[in-house]
Amino acid sequence: MRSMNGSRRNSGSSLVSSSSASSNLSHLEEDTWILWGRIVNEWDEWRKKKEKLLKELIRKGIPHHFRAIVWQLLCSATDMPVKNQYSELLKMSSPCEKLIRRDIARTYPEHEFFKGQDSLGQEVLFNVMKAYSLVDREVGYCQGSAFIVGLLLMQMPEEEAFCVFVRLMQEYRLRELFKPSMAELGLCIYQFEYMLQEQLPELNIHFRSQSFLTSMYSSSWFLTLFLTTFPLPVATRVFDIFMYEGLEIIFRVGMALLQFNQAELMQLDMEGMSQYFQKVIPHQFDSCPDKLILKAYQVKYNPKKMKRLEKEYAAIKNKEMEEQIEIKRLRTENRLLKQRIETLEKESAALADRLIQGQVTRAQEAEENYIIKRELAVVKQQCSSATENLQKAQSTIQQLQDQQGNPRFTEEFVNHLETELEQSRLRETETLGALKEMQDKVLDMEKKNSSLPDENNVARLQEELKALKVREVAALSSLKDLQLQVKDLNDSWQAHLSRTGGRWKESPRKNTMNDLQDELMTIRLREAQAQADLRELRQRLVELETQDQIHSNLLNRMEQECLGLQEKLQYLTAQNKGLQTQLSETKRKHAESECKSKEEVMAVRLREADSMAAVAEMRQRIAELEIQREEGMIQGQLNNSDSSQYIRELKDQIDELKAEIRLMKGQKPFEDSMGFDGIHIVSHLAVDEDSLHSSDEELLTNPMVVGALQDVLYPLSPCSAHFLRGMKSSGKESDGSTDSEPEDPTSTVEADSEMEPQIIFGETLSK
Repeated sequence: MRSMNGSRRNSGSSLVSSSSASSNLSHLEEDTWILWGRIVNEWDEWRKKKEKLLKELIRKGIPHHFRAIVWQLLCSATDMPVKNQYSELLKMSSPCEKLIRRDIARTYPEHEFFKGQDSLGQEVLFNVMKAYSLVDREVGYCQGSAFIVGLLLMQMPEEEAFCVFVRLMQEYRLRELFKPSMAELGLCIYQFEYMLQEQLPELNIHFRSQSFLTSMYSSSWFLTLFLTTFPLPVATRVFDIFMYEGLEIIFRVGMALLQFNQAELMQLDMEGMSQYFQKVIPHQFDSCPDKLILKAYQVKYNPKKMKRLEKEYAAIKNKEMEEQIEIKRLRTENRLLKQRIETLEKESAALADRLIQGQVTRAQEAEENYIIKRELAVVKQQCSSATENLQKAQSTIQQLQDQQGNPRFTEEFVNHLETELEQSRLRETETLGALKEMQDKVLDMEKKNSSLPDENNVARLQEELKALKVREVAALSSLKDLQLQVKDLNDSWQAHLSRTGGRWKESPRKNTMNDLQDELMTIRLREAQAQADLRELRQRLVELETQDQIHSNLLNRMEQECLGLQEKLQYLTAQNKGLQTQLSETKRKHAESECKSKEEVMAVRLREADSMAAVAEMRQRIAELEIQREEGMIQGQLNNSDSSQYIRELKDQIDELKAEIRLMKGQKPFEDSMGFDGIHIVSHLAVDEDSLHSSDEELLTNPMVVGALQDVLYPLSPCSAHFLRGMKSSGKESDGSTDSEPEDPTSTVEADSEMEPQIIFGETLSK
């Protein structure tokens, strides 16, 4: 198109002219391709000067190969800044990706471009929907918009389709349709319903009688622009006009469909109309889409009325919003009032509780006051009686004082007091006996009380006792009635006897009457006797029924006790199982502890055996050293010169040993000495530093220790070894010592025995 445009501009030729009506007719007769090519090249001129002709051409249909560029020109989407952001938007992630992926497979599933999972059409459709969800985050993604984008992708690349879709959303009211609130969709349905009521009132009444709402069939028309209703050839014709005229064509086409199918729809019910809209209407204009467009533009459409309806709908929505706000406010107030009522009810309940508690407290105080008054009255009575007794005692004392001079009276009085004392003791004995009897009775009653059943059984026994009392009252009442009847009969009999006293004076007729009366009295007496027997039998029956009920209650109690014992047995069984488990666990732990103790004992015994072997080895070494010392003393002494030189060397070596000993003292080598059962073998060597230093000097000056050091650390010739063993005497001579007396053998042995641990210490140092 651009090359064609350039060549035509260079040639300076223009085949289209708007100077006269004859030229317009010539344009209509030209080839469609050439005509639309010129329209595209001279778009601004056609849009401004030939708008009516352009509208007619668009209504007749845009050629397939020109749709992409014409749609972009119609919505001014050729040069948009958002086109440069498209590649960057694809790199970002959108929160609507899962929803978009879910609906892609349901968008034009039969079309070759979108058929198959992960096809090219589905991928570019996902890219465009994702990019727009990032550009307009308020709308994000809405079902139905994918069909519009899919139609655009069938005509142009994805970047250009993205730009056209953004322009449609911004300039063609689609953004308001696809918002989460879908307020524009409600407005469109309100306007369409008004048109239906005005132009097709009978069909509107039929829809309402069948509860067939306008939103049930027209929502998809406005959301998808008939792309899901008609086949693509018919839908693209509607979309061509929509790109130029907007949503007006949707209203026109919808009303045209209803007018065309009014007669058929009037004869259908709700379900039939739903099937008719889904299966019949979409394919009515497959072969002649021009007929649908012609009928659509025969529909009356008044933009002013649409504006008025828009204002009315906005007012209705505002009123509904105010009502919703008012309802929300009232609900909030209602909730607050309910909370206040609950609070007041709680406070009222608390006050009622306090009132009841106060009344109970006052009743208790009144009862306590009454008890205190009674106690006070008793105390006052006791006080008055005590006062009277005191006065009597004072009078008695006065009488005694007055009568103290009469010894006879005094003896009588003493005898009287003794008698009263004996009587009081007898009464005390009787009282104690009675008290003991009462205590025995109390113990018996406690035993009986302990053998009585529990509270529940007591309640049952009380009910049985009440029933027995009721039966006893009934029996007593019947007995009283019987006694009254017997009394009446006795009275009648006595009267009869009184009358029969002069029977011999009366006539035979009267005698016969009297005989009949006697028989009647006899019969009454027998009847009374029978009634008494009957009452007695009834009483016996009642007693038997009572005993039966008592026995049944006793059986019930025994069954309950049996159930309680079974539950107790189960509980004891479970407890026994738990104790057996604990016992087995304790046995296992005991066995483990015994194994551990045996292992420790074996380890201790092994250590003791090792220590005993070490001690035996040390004793053998000591014996060898003693033998070598005795041999050295027997063989004699070395020359003075050789001994002096060797003594100097030995002193140097002793100094070195002392230095090593000091270093070892600093490391404390004897703190962790080997021990057996808590007893350290060389623990007697762990002394303080001064004593250890002095013992080291004595150890190194001892000829036996020096010989051991010579044999172990510095092996020399036999003569040197002999000199070393006799070092003590020659050392004294070289040092100018005057003490040259031989050692006592016993003292030597004692010294050897005392030096035994020191020899062990020396060997430890040598190792």
